[in-house]
Amino acid sequence: MTCIYELKETLLTLAHLNLTLDARPILFDLSAEVRNVTRPGCLQGQVVAVLGPSGIGKTQLLRLMSGLSHADSGQVLIGPEREPVTRGKVGVVAQTYPLFEHRTLLSNLLVAARQAGLTTSEARARAEQMLARFGLETHAASYPATLSGGQRQRAAVAQQLMQPKRLLLMDEPFSGLDPVMSREVCRLVNEVASTDEKLTIVVVTHDISAALAVADTLWLLGRVRDATGTVRGACIVHSFDLKQRGLAWHPNIAHAPGFDETKREVETRFLTL
Repeated sequence: MTCIYELKETLLTLAHLNLTLDARPILFDLSAEVRNVTRPGCLQGQVVAVLGPSGIGKTQLLRLMSGLSHADSGQVLIGPEREPVTRGKVGVVAQTYPLFEHRTLLSNLLVAARQAGLTTSEARARAEQMLARFGLETHAASYPATLSGGQRQRAAVAQQLMQPKRLLLMDEPFSGLDPVMSREVCRLVNEVASTDEKLTIVVVTHDISAALAVADTLWLLGRVRDATGTVRGACIVHSFDLKQRGLAWHPNIAHAPGFDETKREVETRFLTL
């Protein structure tokens, strides 16, 4: 079943990124863009999954998109205004879901709110809104050590959204999860995407099934070689538009027509990366 949608302005631009670390080529002329997806009657953000084998450069790409690292050349540009990314402008949810262990969950969110420049009253209101939004209101006085892994993850997302942002990066959110928890994370990502039409979520993962379940676009990172076979770095060697394939925004995507075929195609390409 194909959903009606429209592509509008560009929200994220990766422009000719090149990166070398310790004389080892990591990324080579990597370019891509994400456009605003609108759907009638829906508040719909964008979800892009970045897939690639271990060591291909996924984490380094995430660092460039977050502003935590800088490319040797090329730019990461945010919004139709094409503003260069800077540290703090982008939300990042790391695998460890870092929170202040000596502070309650509410206090963690208030710290993030103050760093975002909110007043005391604004910070409190925003924190309470986020706790309710992610089903954590009963844990406001709890310390991170008492939370489950899923609760910590939701708390980490809420922490990053204390200040509205246009780009949220999630590093391996499905790593080490059983199928039930993986479905929960997919629901969380889709829920977060529905909070803001111009929010783009980039999920870095090696889990093909989870990527197909959560994303509307899938980027495959693969190595680029010159005529002699020497690796020049990694770039996006293939992009899957899951919207056009009718494989976006379905709650039971694994049962949708075309899912198995697309998964096999991704797996086949993955083996060549």
